[in-house]
Amino acid sequence: MSTVEEIQNAIRTLSKDERAQLAESLPALVPELDGDAEWERIIRDPTPSPKFTKFLDEIDARFREDPSQFRELTDEEFDKHE
Repeated sequence: MSTVEEIQNAIRTLSKDERAQLAESLPALVPELDGDAEWERIIRDPTPSPKFTKFLDEIDARFREDPSQFRELTDEEFDKHE
């Protein structure tokens, strides 16, 4: 039995309260679960990304050409996805 399987089996034996406590602490134990931290890592990654840079340059050029193509989002639209 692998360590992962042992951990999974141990989690299955936890009470509802213990699982809730574990769920709260998981982002500290497994940083990959912390979405904000993962985005921060991606943003700060110095590795060149030519395709993404080209894509952003194209969007920037389109915006400079005609900003009206890009409508402003409202706070309510952002709140829909929480």
